[in-house]
Amino acid sequence: MFFLPETSASNILLRRAARLRNITGNDNLRSQSEIDQAKLNVNEIVVGNLWRPIQINALDPAVLFTSVYTALMYSIFYSFFEVFPLVYATGNDKAGSPTHGYGLNLGQIGLIFLSISVGVSIAIPIYIYYLRYIFEPEVRTNGLGAPERRLVPALYATFLLPVGLFVFAWTGNNSPKIHWIVPTIGVVIFTIGEIGRSHNLDESVMLTMSSHTGIFLLFQCIFIYIPLTYPQYAASLFAGNDFARSATAAGAIHFSPPLFHNLGVGPGVSLLAGLTCGGVIGIYVLYFYGAALRARSRFAAK
Repeated sequence: MFFLPETSASNILLRRAARLRNITGNDNLRSQSEIDQAKLNVNEIVVGNLWRPIQINALDPAVLFTSVYTALMYSIFYSFFEVFPLVYATGNDKAGSPTHGYGLNLGQIGLIFLSISVGVSIAIPIYIYYLRYIFEPEVRTNGLGAPERRLVPALYATFLLPVGLFVFAWTGNNSPKIHWIVPTIGVVIFTIGEIGRSHNLDESVMLTMSSHTGIFLLFQCIFIYIPLTYPQYAASLFAGNDFARSATAAGAIHFSPPLFHNLGVGPGVSLLAGLTCGGVIGIYVLYFYGAALRARSRFAAK
């Protein structure tokens, strides 16, 4: 991070103007960003920081989908805090089809949440390999292309979310009748993780939470796509997306206990998996029709 070059045009011009003022002594030299900020008033600042994120999310269908989809992924992740103990530890006797759990102790359940780094360590090399050996050569040959080009990895990663969740839902729902490795593999499918052969319970359970792998890849695609499509509103877009993700994830902590206790692990996780199927459709619509949506948007860069 500390050795990467600056790529923001506004920041480069701002620094260049500062250097020229120091060299020439001419204090009238200003970059475009300085000129624009000098004209800002309180009303414009309030609109830009508070109203603009809500306005873009409400009126632009592409941005609305990215906010809803990322919020859904965050919600599913936070729901794991409730469903994992029902599958791997205590079980759930309140639902119509009870889950008895695998009897893991508190320390082993804790390893599940510490294994986030495992998922990230799987995701980062995959994404770097894609950028280095697939994306960058195409850019050198054909140029940057349309913003939708950044969604290519998401076209594959998005399928693994519902597949992995359905596997986890109906194998975890039958714990301990089905071996604990099967729902664990389901979660790893959800995340594009790979499980090697292992007879060590702690090691395999640590791999369970590698769900950040698939989510990481999808987030990378979406978070690069958004500012390239709407560069002048990038800060507002990220603010709106962050609010949607955080608020929905906070809600997931509260709706997850009644969801899994009343419906059970299988139906409850299947409900979330069904919602991710809608995300699959949305990603493909965004990839193939994103340009048409941008052409109709009042916010897109012309």
